[in-house]
Amino acid sequence: MELYANAINLPKTVGHWVQPDSPRIIDANNIFEYMNGAGELYLGYRFNHIEVFEYTFESHENILVELYFMETSDDAFGLLSLDWGGEHVSFGGSNEKSPGPSLASSARALYGGGLLRLWSDNLYVRIMAYRETPDSKKAVYTLGRAIVANRKSSSEPELLKFLHADRDSAWRLRKDRLSFFRSYLVLNSIYYISEENILDLDLSVEAIMAPYEHITGSSDNKHVQFLLIKYQNHGSASKALSHFHAAYLPEHKEKDMADSAAKDPNYFKLEDGWLAYTLLGKYIAIVFECPDQESAKEIIQQNGSNILEKGGYHER
Repeated sequence: MELYANAINLPKTVGHWVQPDSPRIIDANNIFEYMNGAGELYLGYRFNHIEVFEYTFESHENILVELYFMETSDDAFGLLSLDWGGEHVSFGGSNEKSPGPSLASSARALYGGGLLRLWSDNLYVRIMAYRETPDSKKAVYTLGRAIVANRKSSSEPELLKFLHADRDSAWRLRKDRLSFFRSYLVLNSIYYISEENILDLDLSVEAIMAPYEHITGSSDNKHVQFLLIKYQNHGSASKALSHFHAAYLPEHKEKDMADSAAKDPNYFKLEDGWLAYTLLGKYIAIVFECPDQESAKEIIQQNGSNILEKGGYHER
């Protein structure tokens, strides 16, 4: 297996901490031995392997460095997008300058409680000091800076460009809460749909869950969940939507979805609010838990119009 540590130029020493001679390699064959219960999360993205370094210092707790090598930048972004919490950290340099417009949180590195998480091209990184001190925090930042040095900066997943983020709308996109994923197990960790894979998600699809918040001027702002999925083709998307409807909306008669357009979504009144969906070529758009049908209509149509205007619908 090809190793990438030399290309990243991890320092041999950082402060008082010393790097081991070689990393531990984790892949799909031994990931469940390395992490208890979290392996499915990483396998739910296009994961290649992890290189694990444990920096040691005789009188202090160790610093763990995990380098997650993913197939694409989108997958590495997806892992960071599962939790936007923490202090935004800037290491400067070209790696921090997105080559395209930013729709998600602008953070590419987040720190809190001794743990630094960052996204750099196809690399997702976790650096954790077992005991947080001023010295360990400085060492963690030094390691983060060394890892991103001379690495190219990548754009956010292209799917994000279809999200509606008009500041004039009463419904505001929560950029600090949106998540990119491919697996239904990851989806269920974000927003539970079903214990079964009722949307036919797999590593060939791209998906985003994006919460919208209704700005009321009070502390009781309403939230809804918007789900956008891109399949390989129209047939796969249509089949997946039929599967979803049969499993999630069995009490509602399924309507003809052969060529649904953004102007003609389907609406359903459920116990937790209104649900709406539409099929646009290879894309499925679904909004959950809307307080009324008008809100569902606004959100589904605004995002559907973005797909139409920006070319997504015509990509069969």
